[in-house]
Amino acid sequence: MLTGEYRNTIDEKGRILIPSKLRAALGDNNALIITRAVESCLWLMLPPFFENIRKKIMDGPGAMFDANLRLLQRRIIAPAMECEIDKSGRLLIPPQLRDGVGLAVKEESVLLGISTYLELWSVPSYEKFLSDSEPSFSAASQSLSSLLQDGGY
Repeated sequence: MLTGEYRNTIDEKGRILIPSKLRAALGDNNALIITRAVESCLWLMLPPFFENIRKKIMDGPGAMFDANLRLLQRRIIAPAMECEIDKSGRLLIPPQLRDGVGLAVKEESVLLGISTYLELWSVPSYEKFLSDSEPSFSAASQSLSSLLQDGGY
């Protein structure tokens, strides 16, 4: 399971060090698919996880005629790139993906483990997201209470 919040600096070559705990959780996988996320961050996923999302967005008889699916194809599928984690545990973040979410070289970033995928944020974008989402977080917490009660916990 990929969990935790890590702060790392993106080096001058555009690489980020994947913390050893996350590398251990990735197992033998040494490649991640990197793409734009819904918010101002990047998603980093194992190829099988990304393939599942790709199938949902791309497959189906009318996918290319559905305006919402075309938008997802262009925003999530098209920019996706497979990138390898090197022997030192670093992952190159392609410049076009970094630039699209305001990640700069030689600046600190936030890497979040979200169970089955990772998110990579610039520090200012992540702090703004946390601040802006505080009211919604309270409402979401309330719905979690209901889910936990239904599950017997």
